[in-house]
Amino acid sequence: MKRVEAATYTATIFVGGDLAKAKAACRAFCDEVGLCVTVEPTDYIYTGGNTEGVSVGLINYGRFPAEPAAIFAHAEALALKLIDGLGQESASIVATDRTIWLSNRREDQTA
Repeated sequence: MKRVEAATYTATIFVGGDLAKAKAACRAFCDEVGLCVTVEPTDYIYTGGNTEGVSVGLINYGRFPAEPAAIFAHAEALALKLIDGLGQESASIVATDRTIWLSNRREDQTA
């Protein structure tokens, strides 16, 4: 049996929206760039409400190891596609080394 060890690096995208649409967007992205992700339904509970969404996971996969910067770049590109494809205004990416929030809400834009 082959054994490959890769440095741990994970990135998880958190975004609201329909699970089936998220899976379709992830499938298209993965086919386009050559990637594998996990997609899990997630419920977001917040002050004054709740919404359904997904968490999309990327790892440093031993079969095709990559540098953290490349994994994070895939996560950010996919997050942008999910925001657009799911009709959302924002998403977060939580990675091993950082967390970012992406927003296309008008009130969050700077001049």
